Amino acid sequence: MGVIAVVIVLGGLIFFHELGHFLVARMLGIGVKAFALGFGPKIFSFRGGRTEYRLCAIPLGGYVMLAGEVADDAAPGPEALTDGPDRTADGEVFPRELLFNARPVWQRMCVVAAGPLFNFLLAWGIYWVLFASQGQMGLAPTIGQVLPESPAAVAGVKAGDTVLKINGRSITFWDELTDQVQASKGLLALEVRRGDAHVPLNVTPELRQRKNIFGETITAPMLGIVAAREIVTLELTPGESFKLSAKETGRAIYNMVLALIKMIERVVPADSIGGPILIVQLINREAQEGIVGVLALAAALSANLGFVNLLPIPVLDGGHLALFTLEGVTRRRLSVRASNAAMRLGLAILAALMIFATYNDLRRLFK
Repeated sequence: MGVIAVVIVLGGLIFFHELGHFLVARMLGIGVKAFALGFGPKIFSFRGGRTEYRLCAIPLGGYVMLAGEVADDAAPGPEALTDGPDRTADGEVFPRELLFNARPVWQRMCVVAAGPLFNFLLAWGIYWVLFASQGQMGLAPTIGQVLPESPAAVAGVKAGDTVLKINGRSITFWDELTDQVQASKGLLALEVRRGDAHVPLNVTPELRQRKNIFGETITAPMLGIVAAREIVTLELTPGESFKLSAKETGRAIYNMVLALIKMIERVVPADSIGGPILIVQLINREAQEGIVGVLALAAALSANLGFVNLLPIPVLDGGHLALFTLEGVTRRRLSVRASNAAMRLGLAILAALMIFATYNDLRRLFK
């Protein structure tokens, strides 16, 4: 099951990414030489118009070849760009109006941006299915421990209490409780359930130091309570699920941005970067727990894949978008030679990052 989950998740995410490029290219009338499911040698193929549809031996993703994008259609990747004529697999020459590089810069940007956009949409869709079918799950606002001499202890909060309201606002999850406390500027009016009784309590958070998820020491308002680790599920309507899935996708993207910033600031050590081995381990672990965990991880990975592809590194979609933006501002197209040099530089950067991430994975694996 682990192997099947890895193939479906990784292959599906990459394939959906390429599907975005393909569909927008077709919508804009740009010629597509090939659209492949998988990599490596062709197992089966057929023609549809000028496009060759391929099923390849390695079922991890797919690729799209656009007319006028590369000089050689033998394989996908950062091959040399071409300004000359391009041909189908049968040798038919694509008309110039169908060539990718002959199109206005805004159309080329749309095709390139479609890949990451489809990854974000896929994450949104997976989250929507999960929330609509499973509801929203999270820690209940039930207190498992009250620290001695803490603001909560002084106010009379007891272990086993469930917080129902803060300042008159109903809460369902522990995260809502912590958010209210973090945003507080003074006295908080709590309503807790203790047994069969509802008990009103007033408590003033105290500024204390704690570690955040990146290991930084920060000062924040705290009550001195610990969650009881009870899970609560809130059923959602399709509309509520739709909104919450958008929020969850945005949160996944925000966390990636924040993690990147912390890496640049050297708060997060470089050896925490994970590669393909770590991803496979995570998928395999979730596969042992069930389909819900696999889908939740797939949604997060899809959002992360979309974000990573938008980084301004040549070869990645973000690098292409940066070059197209420069072209739009200067009204001058980068030469084929300069474009190829940028692609080679981007490929070298990605190769170095992949080697480093794989090294980290292997070190953790044998540690």
